[in-house]
Amino acid sequence: MLRLFVALGLPAECRADLSALAGGIPGAKWIPPDNYHLTLRFIGAIENWRAQEVDDALAAIRGTAFELSLRGVGTFEKAGRIHSLWVGAERNDALTHLQNKVETALQRIGLAPERKRFSPHVSIARTDRAPPEKVIAYVQAHNLFRAAPLQVEYFTLFSSRLGKEASVYTPEVEYDLMARKAA
Repeated sequence: MLRLFVALGLPAECRADLSALAGGIPGAKWIPPDNYHLTLRFIGAIENWRAQEVDDALAAIRGTAFELSLRGVGTFEKAGRIHSLWVGAERNDALTHLQNKVETALQRIGLAPERKRFSPHVSIARTDRAPPEKVIAYVQAHNLFRAAPLQVEYFTLFSSRLGKEASVYTPEVEYDLMARKAA
């Protein structure tokens, strides 16, 4: 069995910008910068033979490169408890279009539809054990964060293995997006 997800990997400069946000919340577990990514579609555990179907489906996607801006911080909650801290992505039609193409391609090969609504973000910390008031204060102090815009020229199929400290994400296949034509 393989654990897979489709995401945008982030360039080193962007990961450095995001990692500068780490710290200041007691009890938070900060995600290693090498694990920063923007998930387009979580696939989960699948049989090895299905991975080839996933690869074929993703390889058939055609799209155009685009610019993406990450800004602001926020939280996700479950059952009234804040469990993660993230940096958001500015509204971007090209990103939404790419995510829709990925979702459609994976449904066509028989994967169940994604249950969660697409909410583009990069997780930077797990906050299950952090005092909620500290997380809220952190969000208020950093909500104007803005990273330098980045050029998205491909998307990636990643595998995930659980590690001792953090999951280990391995880029398996990169799928190129076409360069934009000059106006």
